Amino acid sequence: MTTISAIQESLNPFEIATAQFNKAADYLHLEEDMREILRTPKRQLIVSIPVRMDDGRTQVFEGYRVQHNIARGPAKGGIRYHPSVTLDEVKALASWMTWKCATVNIPFGGGKGGVRLNPKLLSRGELERLTRRYATEIAPIIGPDRDIPAPDVYTNAQTMAWIMDTISMFHGHTELGVVTGKPVSLGGSKGRNDATGRGCLYAVREACRVLGMPVSGAMVAVHGFGNAGSVAARLLHEDGARVIAVSDTKGGIYNDRGLDPALVARFKAETGTVVGYGEADRISNEELLGLKCGVLVPAALENAITLENADRVRARIVAEAANGPTTPGADEVLHDKGVFVIPDILCNAGGVTVSYFEWVQDLYGFFWTEKEVSHYLERTMTEAFRDVHSTAGQHGASMRTAAYILAVDRVAEATRERGIFP
Repeated sequence: MTTISAIQESLNPFEIATAQFNKAADYLHLEEDMREILRTPKRQLIVSIPVRMDDGRTQVFEGYRVQHNIARGPAKGGIRYHPSVTLDEVKALASWMTWKCATVNIPFGGGKGGVRLNPKLLSRGELERLTRRYATEIAPIIGPDRDIPAPDVYTNAQTMAWIMDTISMFHGHTELGVVTGKPVSLGGSKGRNDATGRGCLYAVREACRVLGMPVSGAMVAVHGFGNAGSVAARLLHEDGARVIAVSDTKGGIYNDRGLDPALVARFKAETGTVVGYGEADRISNEELLGLKCGVLVPAALENAITLENADRVRARIVAEAANGPTTPGADEVLHDKGVFVIPDILCNAGGVTVSYFEWVQDLYGFFWTEKEVSHYLERTMTEAFRDVHSTAGQHGASMRTAAYILAVDRVAEATRERGIFP
């Protein structure tokens, strides 16, 4: 068992991301110079965002855009609006995007953005003014050939439409490829809204195949019933799984006979939370994480599973639909318990994969059907899972370490081939 104590465990996202990188670098016997290059973000931008509020006063928010690595292509990564956003969190998320894109072998590097605020306290007009000012502040470093933002926590297709329009006004022409996750009417891709959850489904199917465990009938608990979690729940339900629990920031609900995720989603849309859904008992988020089930889907924010609660996880598969939901110490506990963890940089890569498809469609002005998008996503996720699983077998490593070995090796190779200028 792990010897790390809960007191010693760091919950700093960038320290966690660096530790995960270092572990893979050790397996690869990566030279120190290359380690220094690959763990250091290439560019970090901090901006102030003055916004005229509805009551006439001006409030200043702080925002970030980090480009971690662009050796394999333009930076790619979402923008989140959340009161807990920090530069270290954005740096970690940008680095995870680097490894995520390399894991599924798409030609992007890693980037991420964020603004520290509670978007629930702003009106639609205030959010639009904030978004357009933020887009203006980061405009010098984004673009279809440089850095392509996308939606993340508390941002959506409308947010991306405002950013695309703002950048287009500066350029004097419509710049469809500057962001992904846009409305379909503005160059967005069909299937993008479900992409992260659908990619999670394909990864779970592969894990079940490896373990000889049928998806049909498997009990599923979803921690975080947002976009990724609700879609994953619905698709697993359609595959025959029994979704016994879901949760959001206000708490969770449980029914051992199973929930209908579509009905729960409708209830949440009407009330703002899953709590109070009539066909279920109320449970806490912590209780949900400890439920005995076939598949646990952590789909909320970072550090959901830590050394303090990892021993209580009783799932056979942990499918990380969120970024960074498991700390390194907790990872060791789960590994020692025999839990099969599908790491975030593989499990939730469906979103960035379909973002890549959207970017390609925008550049060519040629758009695909939803069936075509799903077909290419399934092929990409399945091939990536099998590559990671094979790497895990070759090195005697966990799935997470194997994903990092695969990704870090690909980025290191690209860096060596390009060389250092001048």
